[in-house]
Amino acid sequence: MVGLIQTDLAINLLIFVLATFLGLELVRHVSRLLHTPLMSLTNAISSISFVAALIVLVDPKNDLILAIAIIAVALAATNIVSGFMITERILRMFKRKEAKK
Repeated sequence: MVGLIQTDLAINLLIFVLATFLGLELVRHVSRLLHTPLMSLTNAISSISFVAALIVLVDPKNDLILAIAIIAVALAATNIVSGFMITERILRMFKRKEAKK
């Protein structure tokens, strides 16, 4: 049983690492014009992660899951807030400036 759990953990960790590198490569080659829609999408994904972590916090199975859920809530909240701040800043750059009188 322990060997099976370790194998599942190793496979899940490998998938996580590969997905991280794939995501990094995909985001790295996105043009600047698509940055704002991409930020909106990542905010939506972080919102889903945030809600899922809150659901886990309601009834954690053990202390490790509780700690991971707390970290997930903190990281997702940080990503959501900073994503909206960056998106707002980028959108302000495209607004026309009024002439000073």
